[in-house]
Amino acid sequence: MNFENLNLIQPLLNAVNKKGYLNPTPIQEKAIPTVLQGKDIFGCAQTGTGKTAAFALPILQLLETEKDRNQRRAVRALILAPTRELVAQISEEFSTYGKGLDIRIVTIYGGISQKNQTQALQSGVDIIVAAPGRLLDLMNQGFVRLDKVEYLVLDEADRMLDMGFINDIRKITAKLPAKRQTMLFSATAPDEIRKLAASLLNNPVQINLSPDTMPPILVSQSVYHVKKENKKLLLTHVLKNESLKNVLIFTRTKHGADKVVKDLIRNGIKAQAIHGNKSQSARDKALKDFKSRSIRVLVATDVASRGIDVDKLSHVINYEIPEQAETYVHRIGRTGRAGETGAALSFCSADEKPYLKNIHKLIHKNIDVVTSHPFAIN
Repeated sequence: MNFENLNLIQPLLNAVNKKGYLNPTPIQEKAIPTVLQGKDIFGCAQTGTGKTAAFALPILQLLETEKDRNQRRAVRALILAPTRELVAQISEEFSTYGKGLDIRIVTIYGGISQKNQTQALQSGVDIIVAAPGRLLDLMNQGFVRLDKVEYLVLDEADRMLDMGFINDIRKITAKLPAKRQTMLFSATAPDEIRKLAASLLNNPVQINLSPDTMPPILVSQSVYHVKKENKKLLLTHVLKNESLKNVLIFTRTKHGADKVVKDLIRNGIKAQAIHGNKSQSARDKALKDFKSRSIRVLVATDVASRGIDVDKLSHVINYEIPEQAETYVHRIGRTGRAGETGAALSFCSADEKPYLKNIHKLIHKNIDVVTSHPFAIN
């Protein structure tokens, strides 16, 4: 199966080829024809499965081939995502794939001035990619009309629920036409997500690709048992290995992320942190520097990390083991994407052993223990 088999129009095939993609991922193979047939989708898929292209390509095609050339531009597609980083990432992919098309996209999120966003809206756009909070704010100010929306996508729906956006989502969807095509994607499918899906989707096709419990198969996993106070020394020791080309490090708290960055900089390792207390411009800069390899290490909290999509990310380090076993799977899924290999290292102190045990239970295997390091404990 290749992209030509999916009945995509030539400008989109050209864009896909330019990105160097030869074959669709499983979710793209299933979702693209389904969206082109006009059906709703309830998709369970982890990040790193090619999910954005799975909805961006068919939506762009439908907007391009079904547009009324005489009609004034109106918002015809709305994509909602939980974090600024993910909104920016999705918008970037829409722009890349839509280069050869006459389609305007606006990105809407908080933390920055709304001026550029409102100007773009006033000049007419086809697609809005937005975080719910700022979008609702602009709707209340009268800058956004959604009565012509034909396509709605809710991405990372489980994370939106975790972050308390459910009421915002309901207020936004209440302003959309009842007759529309809706796609909901979530890494997990708890009861609340199923209820939300039932209220928004019409006879959806279910695409379930992610046993959420399964780590990516191309990611090697290892755990280092270490005293809590020695974690910073272990991190510096591990980062001496130059095969760790670009490393995403996870902490549980914003304060912890900042502390790790300070320790690394003190040891001559370039690093920046990305979390909710940082300004949007600081977050954008950190991500840009990491993607361009100006810095080797990015330290993130779980919420801020949604939407961090870095080509060929070599390593993920769990500086702290997450309390939720599913979060571990999300974290390590940042590497080992699109056929690349990756490695996930986890630092486990004595108080975190119960979390590690839950991870083993979830993924149905024990992670290999590294004993050959200077700070090993039994």
